[in-house]
Amino acid sequence: MLFDFLISMETQLTWYGHAAFKIKTPTGKILLIDPWITNPAFTSGKDELASLDHVDLIFLTHGHGDHVGNTVEIGKRTGASLVSNFDLNAAIVSVLGYPEAQAGNETTGHLGGQLSLLDGEVKVQFVPAWHGSSIEKENAPPVYAGNPTGLIISLGNGPRIYHTGDTDLFSDMALVKRLHKIDAMLVCIGDHFTMGPPRAAEAVKLVAPRTVIPMHYGTFPLLTGTPEVFERELKKRKVKTRLRVMHPGDTITLDGKAKVEKPKR
Repeated sequence: MLFDFLISMETQLTWYGHAAFKIKTPTGKILLIDPWITNPAFTSGKDELASLDHVDLIFLTHGHGDHVGNTVEIGKRTGASLVSNFDLNAAIVSVLGYPEAQAGNETTGHLGGQLSLLDGEVKVQFVPAWHGSSIEKENAPPVYAGNPTGLIISLGNGPRIYHTGDTDLFSDMALVKRLHKIDAMLVCIGDHFTMGPPRAAEAVKLVAPRTVIPMHYGTFPLLTGTPEVFERELKKRKVKTRLRVMHPGDTITLDGKAKVEKPKR
C-alpha cells in the first residue's frame, strides 16, 4: 500500500511512439503532448485512445498531422484544454473544429511567453524550434499554423521537461540551459524531417539535461536515426546526460531514479 502511494506521487511519463507522450503529474493530472496515439509504432494505440477518458491539457508543438494526431477527438471527448501558440490554436479551432471554449487565451501563448495552468501546478514556456507548421484537412489546401515551438513544461513538486518538437540543431538551444535546469529532454533523432543523431547529440550537449529520451524515430522507414547511433554520438561528445530509451507504451517515473514499469495493454 505504501509503495503504491509513493508511485502515485511521482511524475510518470508514457511514450506512445513518435513524438506523443502522456505525463501524469504528482497530483494525478493528465497532460498529453503531440498526441498521435494511433501512430504505426504503437500497436495498442486504438485501445489506449479509447481508454483516455480523462485528460486535463493537450500540448501541441506544431500543426503537422503526425503531431496533431488524435487531438480533436480526445479534446471533444474529455473536455481537455488546448495549449499551443496563437496561430496554431486558431487554425485547429477554425479548420479542424476543436471546441473553442477549450482553447481560450488562458491556454494560448507564443514564443518566449510562459503560461501558468491548473492553478499554478503546471507552467509552460514556448521556445523556438526550426521546422514548419500547417493544418491540413482532407480535400483542402494546408492552412498556415504559425511558428513551430518547443515546450518547457515545469511541474509543481515535479520535474522540468523540455520537448523539442520537430527541429534542427540551433545555437540558441544553449539559452535553455542558461535559463532552466532541465530534468528530462525529449529530443527528436529520426533525421530526414528533423535533426538526426549527431545533431541531436550536439543539442543535448547545449541543453545539458539530467536525462534524455529520444523520440521521433522509427515510425516510418524514412526516419533512419536510431537510439544506438544516438548513444554513440553522445559518448563521442563526452555528454554525461543519462540516456533513457523507451519503447512505445512504456512508462517511466521522472524522479531522478527513472524506472520502467510494464506498459498498459
